Amino acid sequence: MTTLDDSEPVIDKDGVRLTVEDAVATVTLTHPAKRNAQSPALWRALTEAGRSLPGSVRVVVLRGEGKSFSAGLDRQAFTPEGFDGEPSFLDLARGSDEDLDAVISEYQEAFTWWRRSDLVSIAAVQGHAIGAGFQLALACDLRVVAEDVRFAMRETSLGLVPDLTGTHPLVSLVGYARALEICATGRFVHAEEAERIGLANLSVPAEDLDAAVRDLTAALLAAPRDAVTETKALLRGVQGRSYEEQRAAERAAQARRLRDLAGIGD
Repeated sequence: MTTLDDSEPVIDKDGVRLTVEDAVATVTLTHPAKRNAQSPALWRALTEAGRSLPGSVRVVVLRGEGKSFSAGLDRQAFTPEGFDGEPSFLDLARGSDEDLDAVISEYQEAFTWWRRSDLVSIAAVQGHAIGAGFQLALACDLRVVAEDVRFAMRETSLGLVPDLTGTHPLVSLVGYARALEICATGRFVHAEEAERIGLANLSVPAEDLDAAVRDLTAALLAAPRDAVTETKALLRGVQGRSYEEQRAAERAAQARRLRDLAGIGD
C-alpha cells in the first residue's frame, strides 16, 4: 500500500492528478512552478476527481508537488483577461446576484466532497498554504504538515472573504475568536502553532512528510470500514446535536454495529 503517485493516473489534467491503489486514492496538485496556484479549471478537475473515486477507496490523500502545497488563487483571475476560455472575476462581478451565487457554488464543489462520510481525507501540507490553498487543506478531515508550512487566509487583505468552504472547519478547529484573528490579519500560522491550536494533527520534518502520511493511512485502514464511517458520522454531527441527542445517536449507531457484527439485519 502506498499514498504516492506510482500508479496509473485516473485523471491527469488542469493541474490535478488522481491515482488509486486499492483502498487509497492520492490527489496531487501538479503545477509546482506556480506553487500550485488554483484556477476554475483546477477546481473542476478536483470535483471530477471526487466523482471518479471507486467504491473501494477508504482514504484520500491530498498533496502538492514542489515546495508549496498551494499558494492560493492564481492572480490571473483578477486581470481583465482572466483565464483562457473563462470569464474573468471582474466579468463575474458584473453579473446578477443569482449568476454569481451559482458560479461560486460550482467552485465550492471542489472543496466539499473531501468530508464524505465513507472517506477519510488527509492533507499532506508543506510550504505555503495560502487563501484557497489554506481552505483546500481545511476541506480535508485531517492535516499532516511539514515543519516549513505557512498557513494564511489572505482574502480579507484583498477586500474579499474566504468563500471556498474554509470558514466552517476553521471555526470548528480553533474557535471563533482565533479564526477571526487569523482571517482578519492574514498572518502566517506556522507548524508549531498549527499543531498546538488544532489546525494540524501532526507536524514533522519535511523529509518525513510522506512517511508520516503513509503511517496514518495504514492506521486508518486497520479498523473496519463501517465502524470508521459510523464514528465519523457521529463526530461530524456533534455540533448540530444536544448532549442528549448525541447520546441517542451513539445508541442508534452502536445498535447498527452490533447487529451487523451478529449478522442480524435491521
